[in-house]
Amino acid sequence: MTGSGIMDCKTALKKNDFDLDKAIDYLREKGKAEAAKRSDRDAREGIVYSYIHPGSKVGTLLELNCETDFVARTDEFEELAKEISMHIAALDPRWLSEEEVSREDMDREKDIIINQLKEQGKPENIITKIVEGKMNKFYSQNCLLKQPYIRDDKKTIEEIVHEVIAKIGENIQIGRFARFSIS
Repeated sequence: MTGSGIMDCKTALKKNDFDLDKAIDYLREKGKAEAAKRSDRDAREGIVYSYIHPGSKVGTLLELNCETDFVARTDEFEELAKEISMHIAALDPRWLSEEEVSREDMDREKDIIINQLKEQGKPENIITKIVEGKMNKFYSQNCLLKQPYIRDDKKTIEEIVHEVIAKIGENIQIGRFARFSIS
């Protein structure tokens, strides 16, 4: 169910009194910790993956990086590239992460939100909190890593990548991506 090794699953079940849901959560958290440890490693190998959606009206190119060419040639790595590419085709993210959003785009979005809230007559003291929540929603709609995964909206693309990092034991990073469509 988690893709973790059998001994890791056994340990997780024991540590969580054989509660399957708690054990799964434990393994997911462990995977995030493992991914964080590996995030500083260089990811200079990888693949460029192309995806053309049925009907040939939408296509994507994705640069997916890893540490070794051995991992880049595995079925699991290519499957991750395919899933991310299909996700890009479906949801058309504008940026990879929040860090890529320009100050100009952030300020424009905040101004729009603030003006909407003022027109609705919201008090000044709660506008700041509402703006923060709406900006988080803006990021989750427009930044690939923060978007809910199309096959399981309880996970983000970032979490999907971290799960694969935990399984294969190498750093994986999304380099660049592009989406093309004929309207």
